[in-house]
Parts: sequence; structure tokens; C-alpha cells
Amino acid sequence: MEFEIITAGEFHLKYAVQISTLMEQAALQRGTGIAKRTPEYICEKINQGKAIIALQKEALGGFCYIETWGHGKYVANSGLIVNPDFRGFGLGKKIKKAIFNLSREKYPDAKIFGITTSLAVMKINSNLGYKPVTFSELTTDEKFWSGCQSCKNYDILTRTNRSHCLCTGMLYDHKTMQQPTTKIQDRELRWQRFKRFVMLHGLKTKRKMMAGLKKKKEK
Repeated sequence: MEFEIITAGEFHLKYAVQISTLMEQAALQRGTGIAKRTPEYICEKINQGKAIIALQKEALGGFCYIETWGHGKYVANSGLIVNPDFRGFGLGKKIKKAIFNLSREKYPDAKIFGITTSLAVMKINSNLGYKPVTFSELTTDEKFWSGCQSCKNYDILTRTNRSHCLCTGMLYDHKTMQQPTTKIQDRELRWQRFKRFVMLHGLKTKRKMMAGLKKKKEK
């Protein structure tokens, strides 16, 4: 299946409500992750030329946008979503590559980072040159972290003094890209994945127990 993957423009503002809805649905399905973004916020990113949209004829295939932090020193590729009707075609990977290239073009000196709970996104990031890092190596811009407030796991982030959460932090620094990946970095990525799995499993178990107790009380 062929997709048109381009920088979103004024013509694509009509998809803002659908994009916002898909982001919210994706977060609910994962039980973690994507912070809610309003249609107005999506329109703002499109008008700024900071978004990539994928279309299959007139149908929305997927979307992702750029955010800048620390006066342009850091860039995040956020809100990656793929329409469930078009999953299984490698579309997420293509959108990720397109938004990454757009970020490098618009902010060539910036560090590109992301936080995610998705193993698929981690793999894509790794292939693009991202490395797993601690949250302390990411932007300290309070506006970025306040954007996590709509995520259901925000309490974990605050309880740990923003040292970790279910998300894994990953960073692309063009200044260090000539250095080969070390075994230590590979082990760090695997450790981050394992840690995320354990935390997710624990949360799911706790939720099942709470649901069971609620049912017993209702009886």
C-alpha cells in the first residue's frame, strides 16, 4: 500500500480532530504513554510547519510533530500515531524517519530526544541513532515535563523526583554520532526495556487485583 508522507500544511488542518482522537485512543489502549493533545494544539503544529502527516489518498494514515525545548537546544518528535486501519505496513517507521529528517533540517544543532513506552518506537529510534539515556540527560525545560501531566503514569514520574517512569529516555546527539555504539550502551537499552516490562507487568497485576476486589464488594 502506497502512502503520501509529507510535511503537514494548511490543507491538513481538517484532520486535527481525528488526530487528537487517535492519540487519546492509543494512550488508552496502551494504558500508558501519549499525553493528550487538543485539536487546537495539533493545528498550531501544522501551521508552524512542524508536523508530518501520512495519507492514503484522502484517508489519514498517521501523524507526528516536532516540539522544541531549552531555546531550541533540544527537539522532541512527539505524538506518533498510526491509524489502526493502516497498521502492519511499516508506516510508523516511515513517519518517524520523516519527522526525524525534518527535525535535522529545521534544527541542525539541536539534540533530538524522546521518551516512550513502546518497544517498537525504541527500535526505530535506535536504528536512527538514538541512545538510551537517563532523564537527567534530557531537557530540564519545565514546560516539557508539565506536558506529561495528562499521562496516567504522571504520579510515578513525580514520586521518583523525575528520575524515571515507565517511559525510556532516548537521545540523538549529532556531535557524538561518529562514535560507534558500545556494548555498555546496548546493555543499557536492554536494561531499560526490561525495567519497563517489569513496571508495566506490576501495574497490570495491581489493576486486576483492584478490579477483583471491587467486584467482590459489589456482590
